[in-house]
Amino acid sequence: MQASTTRIPYDDKKKFYAEVALELKGIADPLWYTYLANASALLKQHLPDVNWVGFYLAVTKGKAFELVLGPFQGLPACVRIDAGKGVCGSAAVARKTLLVADVDAFPGHIACDSASRSEVVVPLVLEDRLRGDRLLGVLDVDSPLLARFDEQDRKGLEALVAVIINGTQWPAEFK
Repeated sequence: MQASTTRIPYDDKKKFYAEVALELKGIADPLWYTYLANASALLKQHLPDVNWVGFYLAVTKGKAFELVLGPFQGLPACVRIDAGKGVCGSAAVARKTLLVADVDAFPGHIACDSASRSEVVVPLVLEDRLRGDRLLGVLDVDSPLLARFDEQDRKGLEALVAVIINGTQWPAEFK
């Protein structure tokens, strides 16, 4: 299946996220980097009022980890983010989605695109009974609008991340 070339209507968010999930399943690929590249393009295409969509991947750094830029759509971005730094690093450490209505009010916000005003970051956590749950990285979505994202977006993006996690094969080198 190929992704739709027309934008999915966003007026009914529940329906919107369900349709995007179907498209994500349709472009699933066993090569994780290929799938993440297409997933970021698909999300940038369909999500209105966003200026950056992409993934930061968790890479072991001594006893901790750092987030390294992965596939994305938007302006060139920060390449590395330490665990616990900025919205992405904070969401990764907490393994919890962070909705930030005003990035300028977030202590330690890392500004990669000066046009960004709000942000949502969703951790990618692979459940692994043998090794323990593994943090793969985060999905980062930025908008030039204040308070662009709400609880429906949080739930919808978390559901999309679940589709992405299950749609490819993840290598062992991720944290």
